[in-house]
Amino acid sequence: MNFQAVRSIYIFEMARFFRTLLQSFISPVISTSLYFVVFGAAIGSRIQEVEGVGYGAFIVPGLIMLSVMTQSTSNASFGIYFPKFIGTIYEHLSAPVNFLEITLGYVGAAVTKSLFIGLIILATAALFVDLQIQAPLAMLAFLVLTCISFSLLGFIIGIWASNFEQLQLIPLLVITPLVFLGGSFYSISMLPPLWQTITLFNPVVYLISGFRWSFFGLADVPIGISLLAIAGFTALCLGVIWWIFRTGWRLRT
Repeated sequence: MNFQAVRSIYIFEMARFFRTLLQSFISPVISTSLYFVVFGAAIGSRIQEVEGVGYGAFIVPGLIMLSVMTQSTSNASFGIYFPKFIGTIYEHLSAPVNFLEITLGYVGAAVTKSLFIGLIILATAALFVDLQIQAPLAMLAFLVLTCISFSLLGFIIGIWASNFEQLQLIPLLVITPLVFLGGSFYSISMLPPLWQTITLFNPVVYLISGFRWSFFGLADVPIGISLLAIAGFTALCLGVIWWIFRTGWRLRT
């Protein structure tokens, strides 16, 4: 393992993040506050509790997941797309580094950024509602695993994309709707039986359910299935990245 190569890529990507640190800090704080104003005040006045949990607190895990998934995907996709765009990707391909080291550098930086934003949103939410995390270690584990899996997905999107429009296509048109329809702001049990069954085909449901369990001990699906879903998704993304570097798909054109 060439740790120097991983460290170099990681530091380079993090330097770009720190140059816009103020923007990266303020943006999630403002968006979180707006969500609490809209959902907490408007909807919360009609729905006082969900399964014994105040609605304002209930939406916190879904709100964090929404930001973490989109930020992980966007950070990782832009990180690898930009070297493709300016042509420096060939320096990585010709250097004595393998696909795992390149992936660790870019994905590691994207995971760090997304985790930072997720913790900021958690701290901001604590200003609005009384949060009690039942399993803090499990919460952190779910948060890190989600950052890793969606950063890997973003890495694949960055390689696949051939322009900036395609770079934003999947995060905007696929991931965000799946999060909103995946029980981020409501419980699956509130839906009619038919829609409950349909919603279970949404992979994001299992991530949000496991993450919410770490806060309140409530889950729409068993925790073991949530962990299997994250592990399977991560393994699938790693397999796709290995195939991309093995074949050079979208890297050498």
